Parts: sequence; C-alpha cells; structure tokens
Amino acid sequence: MKSYVPNTMEERREMLEAIGLKSMDELFSDIPADLRLDRELDLPAPMSEIELRDLMIGYILQNDEGGLLFRGAGAYRHYIPSVVPQLAARSEFYTAYTPYQAEMSQGMLQSIFEWQTVICNLTGMEASNASVYDGATAASEAILMMRDSKRKNKVLYSAGLNPDVICTIKTYAHCYGIELVEVPLNKDGITDMEALKANLPESAGFIAAQPNYFGCIENMDAIAETVHEAKALLVSYINPISLGAVKRPGDYGADIAIGDAQPMGLPLNFGGPYVGFMATSGKLIRNLPGRIAGETTDAEGGRAFVLTLQAREQHIRRDKASSNICSNQMLCAIMSTIYACTMGPEGMREVAEQNIAKAHYLASELCKIKGIKLRYETPFFNEFVIDTEIPAEQINEALKDIGIVGGLILEDGGMLWCATELNAKEDIDFLIDMLKNIAEGAEE
Repeated sequence: MKSYVPNTMEERREMLEAIGLKSMDELFSDIPADLRLDRELDLPAPMSEIELRDLMIGYILQNDEGGLLFRGAGAYRHYIPSVVPQLAARSEFYTAYTPYQAEMSQGMLQSIFEWQTVICNLTGMEASNASVYDGATAASEAILMMRDSKRKNKVLYSAGLNPDVICTIKTYAHCYGIELVEVPLNKDGITDMEALKANLPESAGFIAAQPNYFGCIENMDAIAETVHEAKALLVSYINPISLGAVKRPGDYGADIAIGDAQPMGLPLNFGGPYVGFMATSGKLIRNLPGRIAGETTDAEGGRAFVLTLQAREQHIRRDKASSNICSNQMLCAIMSTIYACTMGPEGMREVAEQNIAKAHYLASELCKIKGIKLRYETPFFNEFVIDTEIPAEQINEALKDIGIVGGLILEDGGMLWCATELNAKEDIDFLIDMLKNIAEGAEE
C-alpha cells in the first residue's frame, strides 16, 4: 500500500524520522520474514471490466467450501433465516455510515439502538455500544476499560480464551504498557481457581471465556465472587448462542460482557467481516469505547434517537480518550439484530439446546471408536476436545478426501470438534462410520 499513500517521499521521510525509523521496511519489521513478499507484486496488465469479472469468477470457483463441517474454534456455521440477508440488503443499510447528523440519520440511529437493546437483553447488562470490529477487538478494548477504572496496569486473562483473541490483546497491551498475566486451566479444562486467587492482588481485572475455547462451561459464579472479593473487574467473553442455555453475564455479576456476534446471522465468510459486541454495567458506561445511540424526544415530544455521551469518544476528546475506536460494524450488527429478533427467546433457546444435544451425541459416538477418548469430563456447550491414538493429521486428511472438515488439530495433538444445529444426526452417523474405517485402516 505504501506506493498508493498520497505523500511525497520527503513527507514520508519526515514521518519516519518522527517515530525514530529510517525506512518503510523498518516500519513493518514486526511482520515475520517468512510472511513478507520480498518482491514486487506480480500484477497482470490492465483489463476490461468483462475480463476482470471473468478472472474474479475463476478465483471464486477455486474456493472449496467443503462438505460436512465439524469445526468451530471461534467461527461457527449456524442456520440463518432468509429474512436476515433480505432485509440487510436494503440500500438504506448498505449505504448509511456515520450518523452524526441526527436529523438525517434517524433510521440508522434506531438500528444502532435496537442492536444495543438486543445485546443488553442477551447479556443481562445495562448498557451496550454500537459494536466494534470483532470479538478480539472487544476483548482488547475491555482491557483498556479495566485499566481506566482501576488505574492499575496488570490484567489477568484465561488460558481458555481463543488463541487469536489472546494474540490481539497482547498487541494492545504491548502498545499501552499493560502487564498481561495468563491464568492456566486445571485438569478439568476450566480456570484454575488457586492460580486466579494468587494473581488477583493488584490486578485491574480478569477476562474469562464462557464457554471457553475448549468448549468447557466455566463456574462463572465462583469466578465472579473471587474476582470481586479482590476488588477487581470481571470481563466475560461469551458465545452469544450459548446464552439460550447458560447463565447471562449480568446474572452472575460480570462487569463487562464481550464477544463476537458472528454466530447470530453472519455466515462464515472465509473469516470475516464479523462484529464484536460490548456491554457493561451502568457504572462503567463512561469507559465504554465507541459510539452509543440513545433515545430522547424531539421538539414536538416525539420519539427520537441521537448519539449520546459523546464526550467520552475519541473524536471528541482526542488527547484524553482511552480508545481510538470511533467506528462500528453496523451492517453486520444489523444482520445479528434481525437474527435475534427473528429467532426470539424461544428460538435462541432451541438453537442452544440443539447445539448441546448434537455436540454431546457426536462426543459419545466418537468415544465409542477404539483409540479415541474425551479429554475433559467437564460439561460443555457445542465444542469438546478428544485425544486420539490415531494421528490427528491422518484423520483430517482422510476426512478431507471424502468432503468432511474434521476437528481442529491443537498444538498438543488433541482435536477440537464442534457440532451445531446444522449437523444432522445422519451427518454425524456418516462421519462416525468414516472414522471407524479410518481407525480400522490404521490398525492394519
């Protein structure tokens, strides 16, 4: 992108000098060498619109979406009612962006307000913002909220957080001078409470995942009590679909609830765009980053919507702002809002119950295969870890050949499997039959 930035070479040199660097390559030195191109882009000659369209279609056809999917790890395939993409495709939603001019943006402001209402209802929290980029961003912004609230620079996080989320919060922490301490999991795959207690003194707070990366259901009541006894804040990173079956963050006293709303109405999209949500208790609302839409009345007493509490936003008080977030993922948020409103409380509960039932059926059938066992006996939602005597790579390669995406291979050789409401019993039975064949072939 550096060749497209509208600055002269002299201006670039001055900017580099201001941050103590000598070259553009030095600016990107944190990118590992094996990920750099180290050559000019191999771009074709200019094309006509028709030629370019044919080229892009060719690229699209090379994408293999696979067949049966039994993998989650932060991105989940759920049923999306047809009304979601149909309504979200309206031009008003596609084209509207920054609603600073309230009298011209009532529809978009109301959409944001409805999203915030959905998130508050789901999480049991008192206030929500207009969304952030994704769940990892929400977690990173949450550590800034904790730092501001306690004026402490030590933040604890669970080893049960998604590894991608951990990488992102580490990046934020490095830039803001925050000390991050990882709290390990115990033999049951949930938070080691003794390690948590030992690290809480002088900590601003703790980020826990519910359910965690390995699918295990944490004892959030005990975690909340322990964290609050140390006068620290609890951040709960949640899968919103699980809230149809497990306790809401507000009900066990979480101070901040965050997560990624991708499971609610957003397709996998090969990794994005997604939408992060943030909700908090009323006492922390002024620490909440980004924009907040509020309801008020106009000069005639009618219902109206505005951006509220803007004095805490980055674009208003740049020198004192605790965050650089001043945008939101409104189109994705609208899709999740439509999904939640279409499903309703009963629909959300049914989806959660189906996820639990399908995942437990899958786990029980897997464990009937010789050489496979469940790693944790802890209750789980729609994901779980197995240990297998058959090499995990061999399993996934064999499944790939027959159009099945198997579990995610973990660093220690275990496999993280997932089932949602879209995994029919017949699909699971077919997978099990194939795995039995693979196991038998491995013995020969």
